[in-house]
Amino acid sequence: MVATILDGKAIAGDIRKELADETQAWKAKRGITPCLAAVLVGDHPASEVYVRSKQRACEQAGLESQLHRLPADCREIDLLELIARLNQDHAVHGILVQLPLPSHLHETKILDAIHPMKDVDAFHAENVGRICQGRPRYLPCTPHGIVQLLHRTGIKVSGKQAVVVGRSDIVGKPMAMMLMNRDSTLGPNCANATVTVCHSRTAGLGDITRQADLLVAAIGKPRFVTADMVKPGAVVIDVGINRVGEQLVGDVDFEAVKEIAGHITPVPGGVGPLTVAMLLYNTLLAAKLQNMSA
Repeated sequence: MVATILDGKAIAGDIRKELADETQAWKAKRGITPCLAAVLVGDHPASEVYVRSKQRACEQAGLESQLHRLPADCREIDLLELIARLNQDHAVHGILVQLPLPSHLHETKILDAIHPMKDVDAFHAENVGRICQGRPRYLPCTPHGIVQLLHRTGIKVSGKQAVVVGRSDIVGKPMAMMLMNRDSTLGPNCANATVTVCHSRTAGLGDITRQADLLVAAIGKPRFVTADMVKPGAVVIDVGINRVGEQLVGDVDFEAVKEIAGHITPVPGGVGPLTVAMLLYNTLLAAKLQNMSA
């Protein structure tokens, strides 16, 4: 058996086309262009690529984008003052601080400075709490993209055993919460899973992952998930993006695991494009919510 490849790039294209149409209709009705402001500290090469891709995606969907650059050695107060100005700017609906930040900057303090209504990454404590309670304002872009992928390919998670390998605030923890909640924005079949969260120090990790009907790998280690860790026929979602030499690889040993799994996402072309698409979704939603409350 060879796994069905889940084409995240194609599904992200569909979502972006839907968003472009919705954005155009909303702009015509309200006369307001949704705007995403990205903040880039330093000149980290990968961050440069990510920010440019997000800017291009905004332009293609009819959204406005801003890029604010600060030097790698900027003072924390300067970054906080920039975020405060963007919070007060009614023309800006979403704020994204590109991670990682230089080590002298306190990441949690910076992310908590973004107004919750403009927190389109859904990293602010208020938005995380709302997800935990099952009443989200925004959903984190990568987990939301994964749920969209499952929904649009007809893969149901309700009642299934799900294992998330990785406990980051960006992917692992919110992914687990979204899968275990009673419902989701896409209906009950996209939630109600029985979820186990594992990490690199989990004892008997392979014994746990082999029980998973849905396995989400988000641990940040190249080819960490091997074929002997996967249940035959499982759905395997690879969140990892790792550079090995000149090659981009995921957290899953793709060539081996695709012979065992029922469905699998590739790297690149799997989860990554969906993350960007859901950032656009959140920016449009933020503009709508702020216009309602104005």
